Amino acid sequence: MSSSKIITVKGQDPYDVVIGRGLLGEVATGLGADVRKVLVVHPVALTTSAEALRESLLGAGYETILAGVPDSEDAKRVEVAAFCWGIMGQADFTRSDAVIGFGGGSTTDLAGFVAATWLRGVKLIQVPTTLLGMVDAAIGGKTGINTAEGKNLVGAFHAPAKVVVDLDTLLTLAKNEILAGFGEVVKYGFIADPRILDLIEEDVVKATDPASEVFQEIIERSIAIKARVVGEDFKESGLREILNYGHTLGHAIEHAERYKWRHGAAISIGMVFVAELARLAGRLSDQVVDRHISILKLLGLPVSYPAGKWNQLVETMQRDKKSRAGMLRFVVLDDLAKPTIMAAPTPEMLHAAFQEIAE
Repeated sequence: MSSSKIITVKGQDPYDVVIGRGLLGEVATGLGADVRKVLVVHPVALTTSAEALRESLLGAGYETILAGVPDSEDAKRVEVAAFCWGIMGQADFTRSDAVIGFGGGSTTDLAGFVAATWLRGVKLIQVPTTLLGMVDAAIGGKTGINTAEGKNLVGAFHAPAKVVVDLDTLLTLAKNEILAGFGEVVKYGFIADPRILDLIEEDVVKATDPASEVFQEIIERSIAIKARVVGEDFKESGLREILNYGHTLGHAIEHAERYKWRHGAAISIGMVFVAELARLAGRLSDQVVDRHISILKLLGLPVSYPAGKWNQLVETMQRDKKSRAGMLRFVVLDDLAKPTIMAAPTPEMLHAAFQEIAE
């Protein structure tokens, strides 16, 4: 095992995010002596890896049950959560037992929701195996499932006891999966740490190679931003909203595409949209807007969307969690690393911004 980096998420219930390689053997160390039973929630595609994790946990003395769930957003349904609750009920899980989320962001969202709701909350450890899960979904204690009306409308805040980020789990992922995860990475660059953008632009091959030191630095920088923000604002009452940069339109696109799109691809378009919105409002320079487009194109991420779906997207955005009293609110930039909120932009301005990204 190589040396690992520990980033602590501060706040009322602090916990460590351990980042490194060959770390799966460390998962059991976060469970503690009180836990007797563990439910490992994992996508069916990761069954072999989940079996290996189960053997490790059994060896550490924990009764371990696997719950194979659908891949991607198909996991984030109430029927799947109920399937997990059923397993826990039949196995007599108590409040001192635990859930492990082992998989991508959808899996960790689901596992977190199951842990938050079983007996009103049991211990949770997140072991993300995708880039998106590592830099975003598994950190911060946001859990949730989707409904027919929109994404993440049902959920709870439930902090994990530990997050284990083993970069070796990314080595077998398809390149397009890695690139899709960079939607969230680029977001961190624009809202807080422009050095991330520099590293991507300087050498996009190394930046997107999970085996490289540059890649590891980018992931550590991204996680450090997420940890700082959620440590200061756990329940999204203020600062944490900046993490939704590009997400208001992005989530609406995911809904319009029936969750068949990669999250990072939808967020990519969402970021260009809010950059154009800020430019139209006279808040953001042409240079920063153009940098959005160039860096996302460099990563092979989309920057435009079909023009004919605007009315549907607006309707979905009205249900966004950041809306207040029916007024849309967007995270925008005044400059690099200077995020702020734009409240209630006019329908005309919104449509004009969308025309800039419309195919």
